[in-house]
Amino acid sequence: MESTRILAIRHGETAWNVDTRIQGHLDIPLNDAGRLQARRLAQALAGRDAIDAIYSSDLSRALQTAQAVADATGAPLVATPALRERCFGVFEGRTFAEIRAAWPEEAERWRVRDPGWAPPGGGESLLQFQERITQTACGLAAENIGKHIALFVHGGVLDVLYRAATGLGLQDARTWQLGNAAINRLLWAPEGAFSLVGWADTTHLEDASLDERAA
Repeated sequence: MESTRILAIRHGETAWNVDTRIQGHLDIPLNDAGRLQARRLAQALAGRDAIDAIYSSDLSRALQTAQAVADATGAPLVATPALRERCFGVFEGRTFAEIRAAWPEEAERWRVRDPGWAPPGGGESLLQFQERITQTACGLAAENIGKHIALFVHGGVLDVLYRAATGLGLQDARTWQLGNAAINRLLWAPEGAFSLVGWADTTHLEDASLDERAA
């Protein structure tokens, strides 16, 4: 049976990434570095295999990154709210140090990745988040059997997809990178769901020649 090829890409850098503030569902745009990353990513992907469709979180940091690639490749772009980052409730807008000072018990449950715990103020548990992301990604892949699609998402979303592709549990320690604008490659097959093809390719972000081509 045919598979769906997937590019899974985290948005470019934001000011809150630099400040280590929790973004969650808050709509934070790319900073200058993030816009440069998006341009380099777009130029790199424009010269590779054709992308049939692009799906992006509707939050601007992901959508701005996706739009740069859509403009460069001509692939249609669809904003998909179900691809948003995990909702962190009252933690959004704060650093982990601020959270630990204000909610020490809640911060510890977050640190140990308690699957059923949800941040106060309407946040999602890891189990709820995992279900949302895997169902959405599987649904999009199933709609595009035999095609090549790109998902523009967030660090937490990529963490879920990596675990789905490798069989790692929600509480297993993270040993993989979730870099801004890095290229990650997956396959989705109905009989086996996700498998890992390549992860954390950042060579395009180190190629200054792309700046001239994107000017």
